[in-house]
Amino acid sequence: MHADEKFTPQTWPESPEKATLEGKNKFLGFWLFLGGETVLFASLFATYIALKDKVPSPDHALAKDLFELPLVFVMTMLLLTSSLTSVYAMYHMKNYNFKRMQAWLLFTVILGLAFLGFEIYEFTHYYHEFGHTFTSSAFGSAFYTLVGFHGGHVAFGLLWITTLMVRNAGRGLNLYNAPKFYLASLYWHFIDVVWVFIFTVVYLMGMVG
Repeated sequence: MHADEKFTPQTWPESPEKATLEGKNKFLGFWLFLGGETVLFASLFATYIALKDKVPSPDHALAKDLFELPLVFVMTMLLLTSSLTSVYAMYHMKNYNFKRMQAWLLFTVILGLAFLGFEIYEFTHYYHEFGHTFTSSAFGSAFYTLVGFHGGHVAFGLLWITTLMVRNAGRGLNLYNAPKFYLASLYWHFIDVVWVFIFTVVYLMGMVG
């Protein structure tokens, strides 16, 4: 199959993301990249666990003083829902329905932007209410590095998906861009999985001490 070949829903391959050698190579490179990302996040988690109780004095803000679970729960629901909308997008990609794929990806982007907005609010709230900054303590450094690094990945994922949507708006689906959409969706799922660990290790464990 050629990347620029014309297709119909009936002739569109069952796994268009792997229908070409280039697509398969993209998958190989992506998994190697994801392996490095996993190691990096594991290091940040280990650093956070080691430093989460390191504060200058007993009256300094700790995790249980800072975190507001209702807000974090809303952020979690937004990100998990965005993972579901990206699944719907890939379902329509596999069924050669470009417009519906774009629509569900747009929902994914909107939910991701809402998540980032709440995260920015969260950080500014900690600063104004508690004076909690990156340099206020080892705990602050570890927290903002881990959670902020994840937020940076969310921003990158949104930029990736949005760029694909804009660049291919007039082209439709083909075997050249199908792997790109699919890998962007997999990256988004990776971001969501990392957030589940952050929610558990940082916020839930922080609330119980």
